[in-house]
Amino acid sequence: MSAIGTLDPVRGGGEATPALFRPLSAEDEEQLPTEIESLCMACHSNGVTRLLLTRIPFFKEIIVSSFACNRCGSTNSEIQSAGRIQDQGVCYMLTVRSKQDMNREVVKTDCATARVPELDFEIPAFSQKGALTTIEGLIERAIEGLKQDQPFRRETHPDVAEKIEEFICKLKRLKDVDSAFTFILDDPSGNSFVENPHAPQRDEALVVTHYRRTAQQAALLGIEAEESKEDLTDSVDDLRNEVLQFGTNCPECNAPASTNMKLVQIPHFKEVIIMATNCDACGHRTNEVKSGGAIEPLGTKITLHVTDPSDMTRDILKSETCRVEIPELEFELGMGALGGKFTTLEGLLKDIQTLVEKNPFTLGDSSTSDRAEKLCAFGRKLQQVVDGQLRIHFVLDDPAGNSYLQNVYAPEEDPEMQVEHYERQFEQNEELGLNDMKTEGYEADSSSQR
Repeated sequence: MSAIGTLDPVRGGGEATPALFRPLSAEDEEQLPTEIESLCMACHSNGVTRLLLTRIPFFKEIIVSSFACNRCGSTNSEIQSAGRIQDQGVCYMLTVRSKQDMNREVVKTDCATARVPELDFEIPAFSQKGALTTIEGLIERAIEGLKQDQPFRRETHPDVAEKIEEFICKLKRLKDVDSAFTFILDDPSGNSFVENPHAPQRDEALVVTHYRRTAQQAALLGIEAEESKEDLTDSVDDLRNEVLQFGTNCPECNAPASTNMKLVQIPHFKEVIIMATNCDACGHRTNEVKSGGAIEPLGTKITLHVTDPSDMTRDILKSETCRVEIPELEFELGMGALGGKFTTLEGLLKDIQTLVEKNPFTLGDSSTSDRAEKLCAFGRKLQQVVDGQLRIHFVLDDPAGNSYLQNVYAPEEDPEMQVEHYERQFEQNEELGLNDMKTEGYEADSSSQR
């Protein structure tokens, strides 16, 4: 496909308007692709590139491009994320045990790295265009790429060609899944995805990890590393009584918007920072909660036995490091999903229901009847919980200790709620970035440097 100019309407300071990215719909007659005459790199004649700017729930805005040459029949297609880079990178680790796992849908952006450690095989970042495919499709693309120059290698470097041919055979055996192997997709932009066919239930074969980008990864993405935050301890008293406001862009339509931020003291807990954004252009509203304190020495696990409809009115603070579990429904919401929330138990359950219903990889044309029925059944059970018809155990597991569930009997103990404090495991400290954090010996280091 010819090299056309990079389309990035999101980072243009509000250049993208809601009319540019229209929801994908067969009934929208105005949603037509833009056709651009382009040079075919195969036969050097003119072909046609079609661009479609659309919005889907998971990716926000994307650009779908397709090239076709009528003379030689060469075709090419790719997707580009037109939405914002996520706050954290994401790493998916999947244990592939069957051919059904090879059919899992995968969204791989051009900045993502795919690896198979058993073969010491890696598809580096920016070596392939973004694609919506399957695990088998990614391996097939790698095989085709290795085969491309094999005739030339056999004539000039037969030893190298023989080794590459042996490696291609190993990749082909991966598609047959003769033995289990590990597939890792690491995307510092946070915009890649690996399908969970068991949603909304937990996938035992898939591990999803969110992490902070390094300065090198931020530079590769073309963004500046985060600057150190100002010390707010000197002005805490003023901030408690003041609503701060700063400019930002709407996460839906990218129009200029304002975000309000305020420190709030939660009774019998700690201070938190509540941020709310309201877009006047498209009406989108969002809110997020950040912990106002440090990471606690111990993790916290809160278990509530929901026995009465009045439990739905309990205040709840779910930090971005908190996992949510409902054992009776075999449901688990991982760390980072839904972000930080300060709401009621009913509000959080409805947010979970909305998150499951709007997942495009479990609905639509690619969905099966069994999967759709499981989702409907899960939604009905959640609604029964909200209506007080189903008793469950609601679990908040926060290794950072910054989540909270209201005790309606405070300061006495709540007979239906159990609070456990536990020592974090090494993996949990790794996710929180604590293993490499040094907090002792600064005075000694500074004096020795003098």
